[in-house]
Amino acid sequence: MSGQLVRRVTVLGVTGSIGQSTARVIEELRANGQAEIEVEALTAGRDVAGLADMARRLRPAFVAIADPAKLEEARAALKDTGAAVGAGPSAIKEAADRNADWVMSAIVGAAAIAPTLAAIERGAAVALANKESLVCAGQIMKAAAARSGARLLPVDSEHNGAFQVLGDGKGVERITLTGSGGPFRNWTRQAMAAATPEQACKHPNFSMGAKISVDSATLMNKGLEQIEAACLFDLSPDRIDLVIHPQQAVHALVSYCDGSVLAHMGPADMRVAIVHALAWPRRAHLNTARLDLAGLGNLTFEQPDRERFPALELARRAMAANGPAPILLNAANEFAVAAFLERRIGFLDIAGIVEAVLDRQEVESMSAKSPSSLGEVLEVDALGRLWASQETERRRAA
Repeated sequence: MSGQLVRRVTVLGVTGSIGQSTARVIEELRANGQAEIEVEALTAGRDVAGLADMARRLRPAFVAIADPAKLEEARAALKDTGAAVGAGPSAIKEAADRNADWVMSAIVGAAAIAPTLAAIERGAAVALANKESLVCAGQIMKAAAARSGARLLPVDSEHNGAFQVLGDGKGVERITLTGSGGPFRNWTRQAMAAATPEQACKHPNFSMGAKISVDSATLMNKGLEQIEAACLFDLSPDRIDLVIHPQQAVHALVSYCDGSVLAHMGPADMRVAIVHALAWPRRAHLNTARLDLAGLGNLTFEQPDRERFPALELARRAMAANGPAPILLNAANEFAVAAFLERRIGFLDIAGIVEAVLDRQEVESMSAKSPSSLGEVLEVDALGRLWASQETERRRAA
């Protein structure tokens, strides 16, 4: 397709690893003349300096910092950019509500749900780098997209890979996601018990934020990705598989009813998925390293060890239960990961706390029906965090 790509974009979570990669893609497409990209809005959590740097590079009309206490600091740091400045949850939602035709959802955790839904409700193309939006509110998001005409474009490398090879979706038997196995792929449970946050954040292939890195170490990220894939591609849980693939050259495989298997391959570089989503339904040239199969030598695949990494089975359990279970799973995990990064609990306690939350008697009495509104989702999320906090304190006192 000829002609210049034209986009008006917003980046929610621009100072995180995905947000920074998105900024690099925008800058390259602008510089090489492939795209005319205007930036409507940028947001960040607490990183005022990072947000100000991005505002100078990308020239947005509006910026928002999630922490309301940072408003005056942000205004001072951004006074030379010409951008309007807001702070707090309402400002983050305003950023999502503004007139951008393409929105990158790269805020970490459940904090992304409300602004992502706002962008969907007004009909934007939403690039989903945030797993939690579909894990916690997938049916709500999809129903909103159906009403507004919004397009959901997956940016996780695995989901983006499956999206690229699915075609019309006819004859699909199953989707297999891949994972590197994380930094502890070959560690014993005894060794993992003494793991530090620094070790858990040392991903073998990607440079990511702390929370996502810890999820990669527990393999909870792969559990969340399977829930997300089932929702995104309308497949039952038994049609979503996972294999460990340390080289991360293959990101996803789609198996068809005639025995064919189509694989998506590419370098371990998130910009590949980002530029695909930004240019979709066309493609744009990007200066990334090209996949060198001969250089890789061997591609290996193995089943995940579900005993050493119980987060996988916890996620499967939550996916099968549906209802509020995926929300509770995510909320408890977010709380436990934060406690581990603060050195208040051990690495193995993360999955233990999640399991304790899912095991509570109250969960059985909760309706099997999934929450039908954002308010209901947030109520369950708050309950999961409360229970995770109680379990954390119980373990610390033991």
